[in-house]
Amino acid sequence: MRSLFRLVLLGLMLIVVALVSALTAMRLAIHGSEVAVPNLVGKTPSEAQRIAEQNELQVQVEQQYYSPNVPEGRILSQLPSPGMQVRRGWQIRVAQSLGPQRVEIPNVLGQSERAADINIRRHGLDVGAIAQLVLPGTPGDQVLSQSPPPNASGVSAPKISLLVTDPAQPQAFIMPNFVGQPLSSATLALQDAGMRLGVVTVSGQVPAAATSSSSVITTQIPAPGEKVITGTVVNFEVR
Repeated sequence: MRSLFRLVLLGLMLIVVALVSALTAMRLAIHGSEVAVPNLVGKTPSEAQRIAEQNELQVQVEQQYYSPNVPEGRILSQLPSPGMQVRRGWQIRVAQSLGPQRVEIPNVLGQSERAADINIRRHGLDVGAIAQLVLPGTPGDQVLSQSPPPNASGVSAPKISLLVTDPAQPQAFIMPNFVGQPLSSATLALQDAGMRLGVVTVSGQVPAAATSSSSVITTQIPAPGEKVITGTVVNFEVR
């Protein structure tokens, strides 16, 4: 009995030793494939690329910003930060300095989106985000606001974001049913709804005889229930 207990205890000890060895080997394998991120700030892209390759890492320039402190063409910031442990082959994303701001921010307020785009790029800048706003009483396709504002200084990114007016969409509604109504009342209803009376024909007559305001509508185009907008032309057939 005692010998059996010793055998079981010995087996448990061997299992524990094997687990500890496996965990140790796994940790060594994991950490052996990791490397500390080098400091690339202040380096040129070619220098940063060479340093990254020496550490089996990659570099990708993703953004460009103005900086009064970091010379033009040098790395301004990086992610991950220096010293962090990452896997070999990891990509370091960096931002490149454009040096101090030397360009004037143009005034594109009131211009069309296309004209503003041309004006911005002529100044060596890029167009950033473009948002659209429906503003009643204001012409469409007109720059309402810009960021940074005209002649701004201390700008960080070489991009100008725009707020452009969007033409107001015509009012939409469901086409009413005019069948069985007098032509005169239907005509008034169309005018009140902002629609227009189109062709009026008389049932069974080709060519159609002259119609009167007392004529009764038998069919209509667009049909009742269809979605229409302000200004839609409605054609009737009457009897």
